[in-house]
This record gives sequence, structure tokens and C-alpha cells, in this order.
Amino acid sequence: MLVVRAHYVLKTSGAAFRSFSGETLYDMGYNDMILTCFIDASHASNQKDRRSQTGILIRVNKATLHWYSKRQNTVETSTVGAEFCAMKIAVEMAVELRYKMRMFGVPIDGAANVNCDNEAEYKNKSIPESVLKKKHHSIAYHRCREAVAAKVIPVAKQGTEKSLANLFTKVLTSARRSFLLERFTY
Repeated sequence: MLVVRAHYVLKTSGAAFRSFSGETLYDMGYNDMILTCFIDASHASNQKDRRSQTGILIRVNKATLHWYSKRQNTVETSTVGAEFCAMKIAVEMAVELRYKMRMFGVPIDGAANVNCDNEAEYKNKSIPESVLKKKHHSIAYHRCREAVAAKVIPVAKQGTEKSLANLFTKVLTSARRSFLLERFTY
């Protein structure tokens, strides 16, 4: 959809644009929107300062809508800690995207599916009995658990070999990169 012109002269112009864009997206077949997030963190991958890299890919249906690759702000002492930080960022992005889509009048079908490749992260988000000692891990954990409990996201484990977020966190062979790029574009 290409917006040619938007006029914001009247007080009701924003509401009219929202209504028009929502109807247009709905008419184009975007009524069953399914959000899927792929998350990965490479623990201490930066050789200079040992910070982890976060990679997030967000798709709406099968179209890539947003990708994120950034070095984490803190030095993590474990893979689980790096994955907690990455998951928190992904949850906040998914909640933000769901809100934006609702503001455009586009209904989202169910929760945003979140796929991660770390067994401990998957279990910690699905089973709430774990105990965390570091404050920033605890905050990330509770933010993600709150989203799971509110049914904003379910967390699923996906094998490392199929994770699209690996494109943003790992050095890949050309064959592996080609395999993931095929999945990334279709």
C-alpha cells in the first residue's frame, strides 16, 4: 500500500486515516495477521569486549516486517543471561507492533509466536519455577513471563539449524547462509 497524500487539517483526520487504512488492509486480505518472532543471542561473541550479539527477526504471516541486530549493553556471564536480554527486547517489539497494527485497525490473529533455539530459555519462559539472582535478568525474565501469562506470546523452541535469527548473530558458511536466506525471503 502506498500513501499518496495525507491531509491533517481537521481534528478527525487522524481517525479517518486510521479507519481508511484499516479497511484497505482488511480488503487486501490482511485480516488474519500472524506475528512470528525469531530470536537468537550469541554469547560473548565480540572478541574485544565479550559482549553478546542479539538477533531478532519479526514476520507478519510470511513477510519480514522488522529485523534487529545489535550488541548487548551488558557483558553476560552465561548464555541464558544473553538469551534473557534478547527475549525481553523481542517481547517489547512484539507488543509494540501489535499495538501499531491495532491502531491501524488491523486485527491480529492470536498471540505473537516466539521461536528461540535455547532449551533453558524456552523452559524458563514456559515453566515459572526458576529463580534468578541478577536484577536485570530477573526484570527480563518477569517481563517475558508476564507476556506469556497474558497470552501475548507463546514461546517455542526451534532448532538452531532452522533459526532465521542466526543470520544476525553468527558467522555462517555460505551453504548455511543460502539455506537460511531461502527461508528468509519466502
